[in-house]
Amino acid sequence: MIKEYWNQIAQNRDVRQNLSLLRQEVKDKGKLKVLSLLVKGQEEQLAGLLWSEDAKTRKNAALLMGELGNQEFLEPVYAAYRREEQRFVKSAYLSAIGSFNYSAYLEELKEQLCLLGKMEETQENRKHLMEEMRGLSALVVRAEGIKNHEFTGFDRPYDIVLLTNRNFAGLTQEELTALNPDAKSKVFGAGVRARVTNLRWMDKIRTWQELLFVVRDMGTCPMEPFKAAEVITGSGLLSLLNESHGGGEPWYFRIELKSRKTLEERSSFIRKLSGQIEKLSGRKLINTATDYEVELRLIENKEGNCNLLLKLYTLKDNRFSYRKEVTPTGIRPTAAALTAALAREYMKEGAQVLDPFCGAGTMLIERHKAVRAYTSYGVDIQEDAVRKARKNTEAAGMAAHYINRDFFQFRHDYLFDEVITDMPFQMGHVTEEEIYGLYLRFFGCIAGFLKEDGIIILYSRNRGFVRPLAARNGFSVLKEYEISKKEGTYVFILNRIFNRR
Repeated sequence: MIKEYWNQIAQNRDVRQNLSLLRQEVKDKGKLKVLSLLVKGQEEQLAGLLWSEDAKTRKNAALLMGELGNQEFLEPVYAAYRREEQRFVKSAYLSAIGSFNYSAYLEELKEQLCLLGKMEETQENRKHLMEEMRGLSALVVRAEGIKNHEFTGFDRPYDIVLLTNRNFAGLTQEELTALNPDAKSKVFGAGVRARVTNLRWMDKIRTWQELLFVVRDMGTCPMEPFKAAEVITGSGLLSLLNESHGGGEPWYFRIELKSRKTLEERSSFIRKLSGQIEKLSGRKLINTATDYEVELRLIENKEGNCNLLLKLYTLKDNRFSYRKEVTPTGIRPTAAALTAALAREYMKEGAQVLDPFCGAGTMLIERHKAVRAYTSYGVDIQEDAVRKARKNTEAAGMAAHYINRDFFQFRHDYLFDEVITDMPFQMGHVTEEEIYGLYLRFFGCIAGFLKEDGIIILYSRNRGFVRPLAARNGFSVLKEYEISKKEGTYVFILNRIFNRR
């Protein structure tokens, strides 16, 4: 069909329709190569379609030339862009130009972007003007690259939000108060909101999930892209960025919209908002799909407006940088850190610790970071998990012994002070009955690994199994914490019934 479509175009028959059909076909890279061979020697005929009276023919011809990627198409496509009067076609030319080496035209493209930024915006031209500016901006960014910024503002005060486990925001607040006594904080639904005097504490608190900034005069905005852009560009955003970094403008951003809108509606909103932010900021803020350093997060609230927060990718979170490797079912590091924090008062310094289902080692590592262990042992039936655990533990700068074995065949010469583990759970081909059988065997043998005053710390998704099996095997639940009702996850701290603390 490729040859037939091209022959009809060459004969000037149903050109618009055949161009559209060709573009559908060449999404297959193999067919694109076939077309490239057919067009060879007839490049002028394809380029001549850029003079068609039909705007959609011009548009599809330009896009097809871009897909072919033949450098000699650059000049006619750029010339067509410059003379084009139908603004809705212009972004197609720019998309095509991006497929070529357009460095010779870079300064002209930058000048055009500057001119459009000063152009009066009307209801009629707004959509396609934004599309053209977005296309030009993408070309400029691609050619010039993105200048990385270094975060230098660790010793400045900020208004922040720490997103945490919803049930234990108070624990994070206590840790923050201990490390930054002058901070003013309060717990809210999703975590902790605080006015902090510095950020030197951030790597020392392991229970927060995300750190976001509240920007002056950028608390909320209407759920309307052009009004939202006015709020954002009129706020203290640029001041915060410039004062907390070296390097200066421009700043490359992305937008995250959490809303009840459909995907299509969200995408449209983000396109309009990002284009308007670029325009109103004089391109001090530039939208990009990759290598962004700033995220503007809009969260739809009950009133139908948006709460606005800022995330900085320049502010590196190195708390879990030891996680070089992960396993598909592995515990999240913040969940492991929370487990360790909740159990801290029951842990011994210099304890001998066992994780019978260790995965990639996250639970053992976080336990050691909470309270220093003397010896740590991890057992896992998966050889790959043990390899990953060893790599992660080395990266964490700690020592642990890992054994690739079925725990129920594991033997050890001495007893442990603690057992801490993320219990296996029903997933894929593993049934609930099989998991119950595993819990049954675990509680049936675990006493043989523990000292008389030893404790068990379980992260479990099977709450209904723990209490009855623990009691049947001589263990008592000291503490039970609901981690996530939605996920059905709990932390249990157990000891022997005859040795209550």
